Amino acid sequence: MTMWEGGGTVPPELAVARRLIARGHQVHVLADPTIAAAAEAAGCTFSPWRRAPHRTSSEPSQELFADWKTRNPLVMLQRVFCPVEVGPAADYAADTAEAIEAVHPDVVVPDAFLFGSIIAGEAMRVPIALLVPNIWIIPIAGTAPAGPGFAPARTALGRTRDAAMLAIATRLSRADLPELNLARSAHGLAPLTSFYDQALGADRILVLTSPVFDYASASVPANVSYVGPVLDDPTWAEPWTPPWPDDNNDPIVLVSFSSTDQKQGPVLRRVVEALTTLPVRGLVTLGQGVGAEPVSSTTNVAVVRSAPHRQVLAEAWLVVCHCGHGITMKTLAAGVPMVCIPMGRDQNDTAARVVYHGAGVRLPATAATTRIRTAVERVVGDGRFRANAARLASAIAEGRGTTDVVAELESLPGR
Repeated sequence: MTMWEGGGTVPPELAVARRLIARGHQVHVLADPTIAAAAEAAGCTFSPWRRAPHRTSSEPSQELFADWKTRNPLVMLQRVFCPVEVGPAADYAADTAEAIEAVHPDVVVPDAFLFGSIIAGEAMRVPIALLVPNIWIIPIAGTAPAGPGFAPARTALGRTRDAAMLAIATRLSRADLPELNLARSAHGLAPLTSFYDQALGADRILVLTSPVFDYASASVPANVSYVGPVLDDPTWAEPWTPPWPDDNNDPIVLVSFSSTDQKQGPVLRRVVEALTTLPVRGLVTLGQGVGAEPVSSTTNVAVVRSAPHRQVLAEAWLVVCHCGHGITMKTLAAGVPMVCIPMGRDQNDTAARVVYHGAGVRLPATAATTRIRTAVERVVGDGRFRANAARLASAIAEGRGTTDVVAELESLPGR
């Protein structure tokens, strides 16, 4: 398995590794040194990237990209993924090829955007199964474009919009195709004519979400399987004991933004200001990658570095978050509604799906304290949001439309 330090992408991918090990398989992880301890705790052997870009600490200064510098969704996605897809693809390929020679795997399982790892597996003729640890965001015909957070097209105008956005995304990615083909050429592979064919041509593409939640699921290629969300808490989540008196029955509101630095401090402060004026019990978890404490606790809002979200969600009435895929799926699996404040990356699109299913509302990252307070009151007070979240929880619990991720990997023929 090859991974990059993408924050919320790591826990579900390591959870897949744990499931493989529990079924008797051996897993070797090639990733940033920051992932070493968690990978080894999961039972994997580990080696770090050497040539490829990597992080050695969770300090914000080591972020590989600064996606907060733009609000243009297409530019933002390029800024997020090009640092791992394109420029260093040759270096990721070289490190992956070296690991394949050392480990002799039956299957290579890269994060879907580690194009260099896909190149190495393809060149060395090892079956490749990509993990997509979020909703479907690879540009393909028939889906709403990734980035803007659009609802699915229902009219001819909407379908024209999607086709136009796909054409723009294809044209933008064309500029990166020569560099990607150089990396392929270095490993004896023929050039591609379309940028995202590097990912779409894998033997399997396994999407770690619910196809009921992800309205793109109706349009994905035949080699794509939805295997459902993996809901394990990260290994660094610390134990938590509620700080409130036992007789306090105010609704619990969990606040959780990105575990990596997205300049979320100002938003967190406004959320805390909003909750402080309401009859709720607020819990804010900051995550590993946020720098100095961006916000302080108040009389009814506790601010902690981390807490086991699944434990908190069992009692929560509401989650206020950036709509990263991990926290979103844990929240909906618990039947809890949401106030979504996306900060970038795939979060706008995940939030669009929450709103589409009626399980929450979406606010801009610039939303004022009063607007956040009004949204919290609305979602807590309107039972329809909770009912719709419960409907999604049932679909997730039943595994509706999903297959078993380990069985999918076991079905590949082996090296």
